[in-house]
Amino acid sequence: MVTGTLEIEFILHDCHSLKEKRSIVRRIIEKTRNRFNVSIAEIDCLDLCQRAIIGVSVVSNDRRHANSVLDHVIDFMENMHIAEVAEIRMDFF
Repeated sequence: MVTGTLEIEFILHDCHSLKEKRSIVRRIIEKTRNRFNVSIAEIDCLDLCQRAIIGVSVVSNDRRHANSVLDHVIDFMENMHIAEVAEIRMDFF
């Protein structure tokens, strides 16, 4: 069994309140969850308006499959053009 984890840090340039941030993060999470069979949540920078860190995880029996799913999630999030992707960290266990 392989568990792939992904941390994506977003910069929200035009966000000036936590309410706006929650709306943007909720859209990213819901669209990603609906498209892919992954676990996803906001995991850090909860009190900062212009930053968000979202965690994604996938469990598979093959590392290549887990890597492929996480690569597709990254591409999907970048192509949404809702927020700028600042940093990406991927690990496998």
